[in-house]
Order: sequence, then C-alpha cells, then structure tokens
Amino acid sequence: MSAPSQVRFPGAAGLRETGRLFALALDVVRAMPSRPFQVREFIQQCWFVASVTILPTALVSIPFGAVIALQLGSLTRQIGAQSFTGAASVLAIIQQASPIVTALLIAGAGGSAICADLGSRKIRDEIDAMEVLGVSPIQRLVVPRVLAAMLVALLLNGMVSVVGVMGGYTFNVIMQGGTPGAYMASFNALAQLPDLWISELKALIFGFLAGVVAAYRGLNPPPGPKGVGDAVNQSVVITFLLLFAANFILTTLYLQLVPPKGM
Repeated sequence: MSAPSQVRFPGAAGLRETGRLFALALDVVRAMPSRPFQVREFIQQCWFVASVTILPTALVSIPFGAVIALQLGSLTRQIGAQSFTGAASVLAIIQQASPIVTALLIAGAGGSAICADLGSRKIRDEIDAMEVLGVSPIQRLVVPRVLAAMLVALLLNGMVSVVGVMGGYTFNVIMQGGTPGAYMASFNALAQLPDLWISELKALIFGFLAGVVAAYRGLNPPPGPKGVGDAVNQSVVITFLLLFAANFILTTLYLQLVPPKGM
C-alpha cells in the first residue's frame, strides 16, 4: 500500500509563522530579567535607533500636528464649536497621532536596520555559531535590541507630542485666526493625565512589537542575500499591520475603562 499523502490546510504556514512569532516574544520576555544583561549592546542599540529616527520623527510630527489642527479647526468652525479646537486637536495628537508616528518610524527606520543586521548575521552562520558555543542569541542580541526599541519609542513619543502640539497650536493661531487663550483653555478643560499615560503605554507596546517582529524576520530570513532584503520588507509590513490592530484594541479598552473628564 502506498503511504497516505499529507493533508495540507490553507493558511497552515501562516499559523505556524504566527506561533513562532509569539513564541519568540515569550522567549524575549523571559530573557529580559536574565543575567548577565548586555549593557554595552543595549546602549549601542539605543544610540543607533535614536540616531536614525529622531530627525525623521521630528520632521513628520510637524505636518501631522498641522494637518490635524487645520482639519479639526475647519470642522469646528462649521458646527460653531471653535472653542473646542484646542482640546480636539491636542487629544487627537497625544492619544493617536503621536504613538502611531513614533511606531511607524521605529519600525520603518530602526526595525528595518535591526532586521537587516540580524539577517546578515544569520546568513553568515554567526547565529548558528553562537548556539553551538552555548550563547543564547535571544539574550545576547535580541533582548538589547527590543529594549532599545521600547525605550527610544517611549522617549520619541514625548518629543512627537510636544512638537505636534506646538505645530497644531501655531497653525491654528496663525492660519485660522484662533486665539491662544481659547486653544489652551479648551485643552485644560477636557484633557486629563490618563491621556498621556495611554499614549506612553501605546508607544512602549508598539516599540516591543516592532523590535520582536524585526528580530523574528531577521533570525528567519529566506536563503541568500536577497532573502535578507525580503525579510526587511516583510518585517515592516507585518509590524504596520500589528501596530494598527494593537492601536485599535488599546484605544477601545481605554475609552471603555477611563471615563471622559467631567463625567
């Protein structure tokens, strides 16, 4: 009798890849408190990720804040609610735009560099050599990079919030004829401290996702140098999809759990 043929289910490969990605994320979380901690590697990765993301993030945050302020200013003028322009634009920047912009730049600039670095090490068999010598690539290489992405995302989120709010304030006051006092008064009336907390929490989680996905694709590239480039492209696309899904979940939970100010 001939051997029974294996049944192939559609999407089985995708499920395996998803499982391996979550397994790597769990391994990274377990390896974070392990000793010895690679302090030097962590500092180098923080500096590298920050150096490739600070300027693009600052340049992107200015038009982001301006576009939000201009659009909301036009909308509030149509419905006769100009006094709420400041609150609406600042909350939109802090809660949504700032973490998203930060995460996209971390994934697009820092994450792609992390993926390319680990992928080149993989095709040169450096990762296999470390495993043969009993050195954990996750603890030695992945954990410092993931923590660096999380820390830089956390810090960049604060910078994007400040720059975006200043850009929105400037464009609203100069181009739309808004008053500085009304802009700040509406923000003080509706904003609350948890709005900043959820923004920082989003940035931290987004940085973790960007670092883990970049590390996973870098450690599992297709064969050959071309495979490293393909892995970089895949890591950026996967990270973007995960970021928008995580942002939807976190925003929904925040709006359900934290009551608006004044209620």
